[in-house]
Order: sequence, then structure tokens, then C-alpha cells
Amino acid sequence: MLQMEGDMVDPGFPVSHTTTTGTTTTTMRVTSNIRFDPSYVNIRNIPGILKCAQLVFNLIGYICAAVSTYNTYSHANWFSFVSMTGFWVTGILLVLYLMHVLERFYMVPWLMLEFGYCALWTFFYLTAASACASWGGVDAAAAAAAFFGYVAMILYGIDAFFKFKAWRNGDLAQGERQVQVADPGMPSPGAY
Repeated sequence: MLQMEGDMVDPGFPVSHTTTTGTTTTTMRVTSNIRFDPSYVNIRNIPGILKCAQLVFNLIGYICAAVSTYNTYSHANWFSFVSMTGFWVTGILLVLYLMHVLERFYMVPWLMLEFGYCALWTFFYLTAASACASWGGVDAAAAAAAFFGYVAMILYGIDAFFKFKAWRNGDLAQGERQVQVADPGMPSPGAY
């Protein structure tokens, strides 16, 4: 718990929260301290690897659009906006996960917010990469930007799928939620 002046404890962020409804008990255990944890980008952690890959393909796609011969045209500007905004938002989310900041604010529906972001960026990359692909026959850098944009689109789509599944299962973005179903004690009678 967070210590304040004197011996007061911050009541705003409980360490655990238990909800009991009927015969189901849900317990959330979150740690409210901010700490660096590099295990998020471990090879076994799919969301961490997806975020790192998204960062790489955002940056490479941006570089391809920036060095394009027609980089002042609207297709390159749209692609640059999509790739750089995706780079910075994904980078900030990666830092928030690495520092366990999301665990501190577990009441925010992070998975739903990230699902919306990833789904929107999947669509944005579809349009931006298609716009660059239409110039691919004239400019090789635009064709390369389109390739990296389509790969980024697939990565964001996969991330959106995983975020949606986790959100539907009632998972937390960070921390753990334990659900225990209590024994009802008396079996239900059969059908009459």
C-alpha cells in the first residue's frame, strides 16, 4: 500500500478487492507499486512481442514513406501520420506495461481501450498501406512502405483479437484475477 504522511495509508488504491455474488468469489490481486519488469517482452509473452514488432514495423514503414520520391503527396503523409502515431502510442503503452503502471490503475478498462486502439489502427493501416501500394509501381519506397504497412496491419489485427478475447474473458490488463466457485452444498434436484 502507498504510505502517505505519518502513518496514513492511501485508501484510493486497494491491494486486493474481493467480490462475492451467489456462489462465485472473484479476487483481484494487484500490486500498486511502480517497478521495472522486463519479463513483459519475454519471448513467451505474446502481447509484449507483438508490441515490440509493431514498434519496429511502424518505424521502418515511416522511414520508407519519408525517403519516398513522392513524400509530400497525400498517400505518404497519411502513411507517415498512421505509422508515427502508432509508434508513439504503442511505445507509451509498452513503457506502461514494463513499469506496471496499468496495474496501479486496474479499474480503467485497459483491455477494451487497447482493443479499440488496435482495431482502429488495423483499419488505418489498411487504408494507408493501400494508398502507398497504389504508388508502388512508380516508387519503390512507397511499395516498401506498403509492405511494412500491411505487416503492421496484421500485427495490430492479431493484437486486437487477443485483447478482445481477454476482455470477453474478464481478464485484467496486468495483475491477476482469481475466480473461485464455491460448492453449493446441496445438489440441484433433477427434472420432474
